[in-house]
Amino acid sequence: MQKNLEFPDLLRLIDERSTAFRAVVAAAPGLDVQVPTCPGWTLFDLVKHLGGGDRFWAAIVGAGCADAPPAEAVAARAALEVPQERAALLAWLDASTQLLLVALRAAGPESGCWTWWPASQSPQTAGGAARHRVQESAVHTYDAQFAGGAPQPLPVELALDGVEEFLFTVCATPSAWPHKPTAFDFHAAEGRSWRLTVDGDGARTTRIPAPTTAIGEESDAAGASVHGTASELVLYLYDRIQADSLHVDGDAGLLDLLRAWEPEEK
Repeated sequence: MQKNLEFPDLLRLIDERSTAFRAVVAAAPGLDVQVPTCPGWTLFDLVKHLGGGDRFWAAIVGAGCADAPPAEAVAARAALEVPQERAALLAWLDASTQLLLVALRAAGPESGCWTWWPASQSPQTAGGAARHRVQESAVHTYDAQFAGGAPQPLPVELALDGVEEFLFTVCATPSAWPHKPTAFDFHAAEGRSWRLTVDGDGARTTRIPAPTTAIGEESDAAGASVHGTASELVLYLYDRIQADSLHVDGDAGLLDLLRAWEPEEK
């Protein structure tokens, strides 16, 4: 039975990815290194973004149930100033991550909070926020590694949870799919699979059994089926790698429609 990561595991992974991220930045030639996967950004910008996000979500989680993020948190993020020297900047990032972890531990996984995904399949809770921050931290650690020329696959447990987290949080919507109804299957080499169904009722994801047929022998149930490691699937979903890095059965053009789709309500 496939299970989501437990709350303590999410907190551990947030801390681990922040530590890995800081190690990459500490070893880089400088903070002005360009980040190709985040066009126009340097490593300095990436550190500021990740740390600012940690502090922003710490404030959101701490505020509890709300219809909007705290006004003071929004203002603080807009006016964010960070150290310019590398050691001080990395210490600031570490402190930012710890603020988030303290807020999450104090709230507990079931505590409600504002999120930007009210119409998705993910809960508006501290646990939901933690699950998403794991993926934010993981993907930006990959960005930093890519900038340094040595990108690493995402840890397997994190990536397996990340495929579902993306599909549940980013893709799920009640907005009508503007094309012919279809489905997208995502198959992780590690043995887990999901189906994203899109039609007039919107988009929703379900877990499905891993395929028993060989790659290239898919049924007609899905318009397109994407096969790769869990890490590759997450990086594809976050637009870090392209579909040609994976194996796609069915109509690959449907993936372009999915990527271009901008639902009116999330």
